[in-house]
Amino acid sequence: MTSSIPTLNLNNGVALPALGYGVFQTPPDETVAAVEAALSVGYRHVDTAAAYGNEREVGEAIRRSGVDRSEIFVETKVWISDYGYDATLHAFDKSAGKLGVETIDLLILHQALPSRFDLTIEAYRALETLLADGKVRAIGVSNFMPDHLERLGEATTVVPAVNQVEVHPYFRQPEVLAADAAAGILTQAWSPIGGITFYRDAGHTSTLEDATIVGIAKTHDKTPAQVMLRWHLQQGRSAIPKSVTPHRIAENFDVFDFELSGTELAAIDALDTGRRGGPEPADVTLETFGREIPEA
Repeated sequence: MTSSIPTLNLNNGVALPALGYGVFQTPPDETVAAVEAALSVGYRHVDTAAAYGNEREVGEAIRRSGVDRSEIFVETKVWISDYGYDATLHAFDKSAGKLGVETIDLLILHQALPSRFDLTIEAYRALETLLADGKVRAIGVSNFMPDHLERLGEATTVVPAVNQVEVHPYFRQPEVLAADAAAGILTQAWSPIGGITFYRDAGHTSTLEDATIVGIAKTHDKTPAQVMLRWHLQQGRSAIPKSVTPHRIAENFDVFDFELSGTELAAIDALDTGRRGGPEPADVTLETFGREIPEA
């Protein structure tokens, strides 16, 4: 990596840019321009997923950007409909084909799928094979709770490099953070500035309007979003904010020139409500969330 973004070393030695750019809910027709804007600002980690329906556009943006492929860390996710050993091996082919890459830097399972954890285990074993074959540089999981991590560890060999979960000031998931840390798994925060609280009712108001966060932002002459991203980075997490607005894409990247105090970090920690914004992991089943992932 030649970028100046700080990196986090995964448990297999691969370096991950600490701040990434996410494309969840970004329409395909807006994805190319948004990812190009992010890469031009300086992002070098792009997070997508088969279920987002925009992997092809992410790949096109990377090709158009003029940034060497070796400098861009590409992360994507296998959807539950493609769980199972052979299906997950084919899911790699579909994602790599759409992205237009031979190697995926980080491939993770999108959900734990507790109702069919046998398929989850087989899917992860396929990731282990892809890793051994050099088709991916690192493997991991997303939305796994401590019991899911324990069950996975009992049945597989490679410890996940990453667990991507909902983490923001209103929902810290301290038990997940502790389980990840104990296992040597990097916690990666989706909805890192609490964006999910803006459009889904979780019983609280927007993190951007929180008095504590606004006050800290004023102290540092930064925005609330920048303060929240800095909070993640200083606590050793990977964060993947999303936006399609160029000035917000740039704003979210401008978080490396200030530092929060221990008191400020603790004040943000104390905002945790314990209320999840996304779906309960147990509610994600093939019956309710299954969908066909198109071929490349």
